[in-house]
Amino acid sequence: MTEPRASVTLDTHFPAIHLRPPANWVNDPNGLAFHDGHYHVYFQYNPHGARHADMHWGHFRSPDLIHWELLPVALAPTPGGDDEDGVWSGNAVSYDGRLTAFYSARRPDRRHQPVTSAVSYDGGTTFTKRGRLLIPEAPDGTTMFRDPYVWRDGDRWRMLVGAALADGRGAAVEYTSDDLDHWSYKGLFLARTPHPLPDGRNTEEGWECAQYATFPDGTGAVLASAWDPKDGASCAIYWPGREEGGEFRADERPRLLDHGPDFYAPALVRAPDGRWLMWAWIWEARDEERVGAPSTWTDAAGWAGMLSLPREIEPGPDGELIQRPARELLALRGESRLAAAGKASAERPVDVGEVARAADLAVTLERGGRLRLLTSPDETEYLDVVHHSVTGELVVDRDNASLDSRAKGGIWSLPPEGPNATLWILLDHSVAEIFTASGRTLTVRFYPVGDGPWRVQMGATGVASAAYTVEGWDLAPPEKRYASS
Repeated sequence: MTEPRASVTLDTHFPAIHLRPPANWVNDPNGLAFHDGHYHVYFQYNPHGARHADMHWGHFRSPDLIHWELLPVALAPTPGGDDEDGVWSGNAVSYDGRLTAFYSARRPDRRHQPVTSAVSYDGGTTFTKRGRLLIPEAPDGTTMFRDPYVWRDGDRWRMLVGAALADGRGAAVEYTSDDLDHWSYKGLFLARTPHPLPDGRNTEEGWECAQYATFPDGTGAVLASAWDPKDGASCAIYWPGREEGGEFRADERPRLLDHGPDFYAPALVRAPDGRWLMWAWIWEARDEERVGAPSTWTDAAGWAGMLSLPREIEPGPDGELIQRPARELLALRGESRLAAAGKASAERPVDVGEVARAADLAVTLERGGRLRLLTSPDETEYLDVVHHSVTGELVVDRDNASLDSRAKGGIWSLPPEGPNATLWILLDHSVAEIFTASGRTLTVRFYPVGDGPWRVQMGATGVASAAYTVEGWDLAPPEKRYASS
C-alpha cells in the first residue's frame, strides 16, 4: 500500500478513527463480510491519486471492529479485460471456506456495468477472477445498471442490482442462483418514481448500491443511494416494508437513511451474533463542483473520502430504521475530558471544557439549547448543534465551521424527538457523526483551521435559558497496521 505522504500526515483534517488508507481517493465500501475470523471491509480506491479514477478494491480487516489492518489491494483492473476501466462496487459472501466477491465491471465502451465475480481461498487477501461475466447484459428498459448485492436465502442465492429505468423510475432488479455462478433474472424487486424527501431532496431516477436487510419480525428494508443522471450522487435512502410472494411491498413513504449532506453508498453485513452492521462513504465538502468532480484543495491534500464508523441497524416503530454506533466503539473512549450539567443562556454561555480533535460527546439539550464546538481561539470558527426552540428539530449549522472560504457551508436538521434531545456525537478531525436517542443520524464534514484543542460551549437561542448535560472523552484509537505490499 502507498505509504503516508508528509502532506497527509500533517493534515489536521485527516481522520484518526474512520477507516481510510494513508493517501489517495476512497469511496464506496464494498465486499463487507465476516470470514475466517475477521471482518473484511473492502472499498473503492484509487492507489494512484486523490481523484475518482482507476477504481481498485482496497482492503481493511479486523477481528473486533477496533484493531484494523490495512492489507494490499485485493482487486485491480485487468488491462484489456472486462474491468479494464475499474473494479467498481459490489459485495462479498463467505461460503464453503471461500470468499466470493461480486462487482461491477467498468469499461469505457459500455454504458452498463455488467456483473462478474472473483474468488479468494486465502482468507480474502488475494482473488482469482472468474474470467467471464456473470451477467453480461442489463435487462431491457434500463438506462443504468450496477452494484450487485448477494445474499443467502434458504437453499438459494439472491442478488439485487441497482438500476435506472427508461420510464424514469429508480429500481432494484433481482436475480437468483443455485451455485453463485449461474444467475437467472427474476424481475423488479422494487421500483419507484422520484419521491420527495423532507429536506428538499428526492429519491431520484437511479439507485446505486441497492441493499436488503431482513428482520426477525418479518419486516425488511431496501436501502439505496439516490443518483441523478445529471448531477450524480445525492443521498442515502430506504423503503421499509415486507416481502410477499417474491415481491417487496414497500411503504409509500421512503425515508432518509442519514439526514446530513455527506453520507452515501451504505453497505450491509451480518455480524456473527446476528446484528446488521453498516458502513458508508463519507465524501468531501471542499471546493469540488459536485461529488466526484476534481478539487484543487483535495489534489493538494493528497487524499479524499473516508468510510463511516460501523453502525448497527434494527427495525423501529412505524418502519423507521434505528441506527446506533457499533457497541464495540465504546472501547475507543480514552481519557474523560469533561462532565457538566446546568443551564445556559444566549447572554451567558458556559464553557464546559476542551476535547481533542477526535472525541466522543454524550449530550442532552433542552429546547432552545445549543452546543457550540469552538475550533479557533478567537471564537470566530465554530460548529453549532441547536435544539430548535420552536420546531423541536435538531439543527446542525456549519456555516461558520471553517475560516477557509473553500469549505462548503449549510444548515441541516433532524426531525423533533421531544422536549429534550439526547445525542451521541462522534468527532474526528473533519467529520461529525451525530446519533439521536431514537436512532436517527446526521453526518457532516467540516474543516476547522484553528490551532489547539477544541472547546465545548453550552448556550441557548430563542429562550431565556436551557438546561443541558454533557460528557466528553478523547478517542484513543489503536495504531493501525499497514501490511507490506
